[in-house]
Amino acid sequence: MPNRRILSLWFPRLAAERLIRAEGALAEVPLAVVRESGNVVSLASLSRAASAAGLHPGQPLRDAQAVCPDLVTRLERPAIEAGFLTVLRRWAGKFSPWISEAPPDGLVVDITGCAHLFGGEAELMAEAEADCAGLGLTVCAGLADTVGAAWALARFAGQGPGALRSGDAIDQEAHATRSRAMKRRHWERGGLPSPGAEIAAATARIAPPGMARELLAPLPLAALRLPPKTTQQLARLGLKRIEELAAQPRAALARRFGADLVLRLDQAFGTAPEPVSPARPAPRYAVRLTLPEPIGLEVDLAEGIDRLLPALETRLRAQGMGARRLRLQLLRCDHTSQVIELGLARPSADPDRLRPLLRMKLAEAEAGDGIDAIRLVATVTEPVHAVQHRGHAGASADAAARLTSDTALDDLIGRLGARIGLEQIRRLYPGDSHIPEKATQVRAAAWSAPATDWPERPEAPRPLTLFGPDLVTPDAPPGTRPAALPLAFRWRRRRYQTASATGPERIAPEWWLDEPAWRSGQRDYWQVETACGARLWLFYAHGGAISGGWFCHGRFA
Repeated sequence: MPNRRILSLWFPRLAAERLIRAEGALAEVPLAVVRESGNVVSLASLSRAASAAGLHPGQPLRDAQAVCPDLVTRLERPAIEAGFLTVLRRWAGKFSPWISEAPPDGLVVDITGCAHLFGGEAELMAEAEADCAGLGLTVCAGLADTVGAAWALARFAGQGPGALRSGDAIDQEAHATRSRAMKRRHWERGGLPSPGAEIAAATARIAPPGMARELLAPLPLAALRLPPKTTQQLARLGLKRIEELAAQPRAALARRFGADLVLRLDQAFGTAPEPVSPARPAPRYAVRLTLPEPIGLEVDLAEGIDRLLPALETRLRAQGMGARRLRLQLLRCDHTSQVIELGLARPSADPDRLRPLLRMKLAEAEAGDGIDAIRLVATVTEPVHAVQHRGHAGASADAAARLTSDTALDDLIGRLGARIGLEQIRRLYPGDSHIPEKATQVRAAAWSAPATDWPERPEAPRPLTLFGPDLVTPDAPPGTRPAALPLAFRWRRRRYQTASATGPERIAPEWWLDEPAWRSGQRDYWQVETACGARLWLFYAHGGAISGGWFCHGRFA
């Protein structure tokens, strides 16, 4: 069996070049993608023009703007950049089917047994670099027997180790050596090398089979994928190269720096396994119909959709899924297309339920010079759980349930949603609270099942309309208790006479929550019918964090 061969692809300017691909004008100016970490804003990714101006990743933004006043900055978007890396993973599938992502800016490709298809390993890497150049991307590649060695070669090949302390700091030098501080070579005076120090070269490194240890020996310790803190601690001990670390007793290293240090060293040399786990491709539920002659009539489109729906149903039911959103794509003869999307109130793969919704949208189709292909895609799917079969005792009950089950309401919601949008259709749900404002919840009808657990009607009914508590001014004679129901009161600039009343109903606030509207303490509610026929819902607040009084909370029908 041949040795494993791992290709590591590193995109050091991924975030910046993604923006340049979207906005071509950014290629002519120094561009930096910045990252906010706490109160510090630093550079995360740079364009070639920004690197040429003397900037480097990790540099504080203020220092970078002092060096390059013309610097153009954009905020880092990790989610979008992760999606772009996923697109690159799909591109790398031309070299091998065994690919995994190395976030945030790398790919790992297992090319074992694939290099000969491209003429050899060097030719494969050259083609990868040429493809990236055509895409406007900078790539650094490394090839070795292990993932760790390939990762190190892609990022640190050709770099030497640096010193922990800089000779430029005169207070760190003895008096006899201060005069020689400026004569030292750069790698002796500098700090730990930056992985992006030689990005412009973008050279690839290939470790022949079995030679990874020799090529990794002169590289800095950062090539082992160690945390910066661990690298600095090792540098204080005088360990700057991988060969110096490999010569140390392993037990002492693991005892002082943890088992991860030894594990990274073993993974780089191949003595510890590190498999490449490819990402599982997302399932796609799409069907396509290519027509021998262009069509343009609505009847012909409906006939084509009728042929596609059974095939889409087969793919969805094979995975136990149902379509929640559908996309109908019409491909015209002039190489243009039209996309029509619609949603369902409940996921389904039944053609009889999908067909009416699609036909409602056919009026929006524009044939142009003619449609020569139809594509139907279930863009959003959800599991449709199968019903477990029961014995003879429950067979009759199941048959009755199937006969009485009706999807007319769901189909109605779907048809209305196709016209006005599913977000515009809502339904009420019972709330798990005794507070009147929380007694019901408003949910989207398309993404919620009908409520079947409504509580029984309370003895004290609730008003049809609820509003924020409005102050009521009682017309009470002197000496009347404040909590006594007023026989006359003023509300919203009108005077009312109490004809009859029912109550009180005491409702206490939820003590575990601090709600501003209920800081007036517990309330005594009354159903008041006035002399003019208005039926109001009044309450007396006994007072708590704020003063109480009489208020109107709702109106009955």
